[in-house]
Amino acid sequence: MHPHPRATRIWLLAATLVVAVAGLIYELIAATVSSYLLGDSVRQFSFVIGVFLSAMGVGAWVSRYVRDPVAGFVRAQIGLGVIGGTIALLTFYTYAAAETVAIPLYGGLIAVGVLSGLEIPLLARILKRIGAGRFRFEDVLSFDYLGALLASLAFPVLILPHLGLIAAGLAFGLLNLGVAGVTLWLFRRQVGAGTRVAWAGAVVVVAGALVWSGPVTAALDARLYEEEIVLSQRSAYQQIVLTRHRGRTRLHLDGAIQFDTADEARYHEPLVHPAMAQAPRRARVLILGGGDGMAAREVLRWPGVERLVLVDLDPAVTGLFRDRDDLAELNDGALRDPRVTIVNTDAFAWVRLGEDAFDVAILDLPDPKNLSLSKLYTVEFYRLLSRRLSAQGVMVTQAGSPLFAPDAFWIVAATMDREWDVVPYASYVPSFGQWGFVMGLPRGMRHRMEELPRGLRYLTPAVWQAAQVFDPGTGPRDAAVNTLSAHPLPRAYRDGWDAWFR
Repeated sequence: MHPHPRATRIWLLAATLVVAVAGLIYELIAATVSSYLLGDSVRQFSFVIGVFLSAMGVGAWVSRYVRDPVAGFVRAQIGLGVIGGTIALLTFYTYAAAETVAIPLYGGLIAVGVLSGLEIPLLARILKRIGAGRFRFEDVLSFDYLGALLASLAFPVLILPHLGLIAAGLAFGLLNLGVAGVTLWLFRRQVGAGTRVAWAGAVVVVAGALVWSGPVTAALDARLYEEEIVLSQRSAYQQIVLTRHRGRTRLHLDGAIQFDTADEARYHEPLVHPAMAQAPRRARVLILGGGDGMAAREVLRWPGVERLVLVDLDPAVTGLFRDRDDLAELNDGALRDPRVTIVNTDAFAWVRLGEDAFDVAILDLPDPKNLSLSKLYTVEFYRLLSRRLSAQGVMVTQAGSPLFAPDAFWIVAATMDREWDVVPYASYVPSFGQWGFVMGLPRGMRHRMEELPRGLRYLTPAVWQAAQVFDPGTGPRDAAVNTLSAHPLPRAYRDGWDAWFR
């Protein structure tokens, strides 16, 4: 029996809590990296959770063949510290170097899952050895589940925004190595010198990687974007990267370009001005999305705008484009205008719970590439939005590419047609390709176009007329309706883009 069974028992239960936190953090990091690099967060989180839990089951089964539970537990911690700690770093590196994600990500995830599956059975055996008849397996499970709760709460609120993916993985790798180190000291007479040397080497490697994680992350970003990185930060919701090249500024969210100052007018002017010109009144305007303030800039060109409410989920984005002078200059200081109210919350919930009515609603939302985004393109959401519009209120949404994903584009149009008379149109934006929009008008409203504001760089009455003409490959087609209970839109979106680029 160990000479200090009470202290050792307390430590091992605390270690159960710590390793549970670290294990779930690795799982969340892998899922976030996967959704960042591969897209479709719902699918990627589902795949990662399934693979990780299955690998844990394998680890739990393999634990019966580990003869020495103390040595086995320490070695598992060393493996987790190295593999789990570097999984994000290695995945980003292989993606930047060879555009390979699956092998390092899922290979590392399986290894982490197997090692995590070893932990609880081995800890239970150690506790039983030192605690004799007082040991209860329920104690181990209680601490394990509590650790999972702490990790799930801390990851989006504290860990990801403050550390980022690479540094977070390495920091929790050191945490696993810390558990291994204390366990080595407590059971120093039972563990050989080879394990101690392996532990010391792992600490040097992971600690060194953590110290250099800042420059390494910057180098990887430069390799991924091949432009000058002006800003790179992880918010609670997404990776925000701003680049500059030949005087042009570009915004990337989770690796996807959002605008390029060289051609953003070709997107934002068609998004905003046809709806503003159509509306009989423009006193109260709603923008959903558009945290960069570009759409707000276009709205404020119109006289008579008294109030503009901008609802965007991520306060990090709206804060950057409101508070940084160089970025606020891109939107002409629109987010600083006293008429503008910024609300950082989920658009679906805000529309459902709000009471104010608007004359124009402009939906500058992310593409419907997964279920969580597809809900913003459903009959149910459009029905809620119609209740927030005045009797002659007009709405418009960006609707993806009628060239690259035509089925998805016309699903959006068919879905909107349940609430409004629709006007589909498109604009060529070099950064995106042919891009589409759908405007919704109250039933029977006569289609008109008032004089456009001065200072536009792209949109003219002639351009507007041409924008409503579709060729046979992009033109109208029979399309399903997107609902909360049946989401044909994300699949149509993925299938369309995959047919062109995969």
